[in-house]
Amino acid sequence: MKLKYASKWIMALSATALLAACGDGGSDTGSGDTGTDDTDTTETGGAATDDAATSDFDTSTTMNVVVREDGSGTRDAFNEITGVLSEDGDTDNTYQAATIQNGTNGVITTVAGDTNGIGYISIGSMSDQVKGVNVDGAAPTDEEIVDGNYGISRPFNMAYGEDLSPVAQEFWDFIFSAEGQDVVEEAGYIKVDQDAAAYEEAEGIEGTISLAGSTSVAPVAEALSEAFSAMYPDVNFDISATGSSAGVTAAQDGTADIGMASREITDDEGATISHEAIALDGIAVVVNPENPLEDLTLDQVQQIFTGEVTTWEDVMN
Repeated sequence: MKLKYASKWIMALSATALLAACGDGGSDTGSGDTGTDDTDTTETGGAATDDAATSDFDTSTTMNVVVREDGSGTRDAFNEITGVLSEDGDTDNTYQAATIQNGTNGVITTVAGDTNGIGYISIGSMSDQVKGVNVDGAAPTDEEIVDGNYGISRPFNMAYGEDLSPVAQEFWDFIFSAEGQDVVEEAGYIKVDQDAAAYEEAEGIEGTISLAGSTSVAPVAEALSEAFSAMYPDVNFDISATGSSAGVTAAQDGTADIGMASREITDDEGATISHEAIALDGIAVVVNPENPLEDLTLDQVQQIFTGEVTTWEDVMN
């Protein structure tokens, strides 16, 4: 449904998908000699580091890899884009020794408290508690995603099973209006419709709208719900962050009006639900702020999160 949004989404994602498919993005960082000026940035093996900071950081230590739980849309999207998931889609090669966290905040807290921690989170959830690492020279920012330079990005989807209730339909229409897309942007994510039509308020809108699913999409849903409730005080929201797969299931079986997923909807899922991307988001590889690591190639990201490389010197030297 709402095919007019789909075309805009395809255009927004096409550049990003091309970069992700190219693997290391043609990085030419090489393994050049280390400079002697402590204020200079050096590129070695695709990882830019500051000499002085590196000298105080023990690169021989083991990385403490932090990942999301099974069923997380962030994990599914990250694994597919970086190649942690096998090409046939049947095998998740996530590092067996990785620490598993059930939610974005868990990853942030773990990495923030561990100098050797490395994980991944939604770019929209970035804070000064962790440091985002460049991938193939591109920073994890909205601008780099829109320009097609940052390759680890994914859609934020909302979905429903049968026809929406009148109040849920009104909320759905608001999401894809100019005002709704402005809320998406203000929440730190990328609009899927830059030319959306203005929202026209209706009369007599009341009731409860339930949403369930992705912990990454939930903050966007909350921002949208607050803006909607400001117009319609008699509308209440019940938002449950249960994971992307659970959100799709909730949409399918009708236990929630709208399901939330921070990944692509599969063909099988799409046959049973209606769905639209409401925003575009990147996935940032994050480390502790005291870690001097600045840049990785996409291949190195894959190697870290499959356990092929396990120490910092593997990507810093």
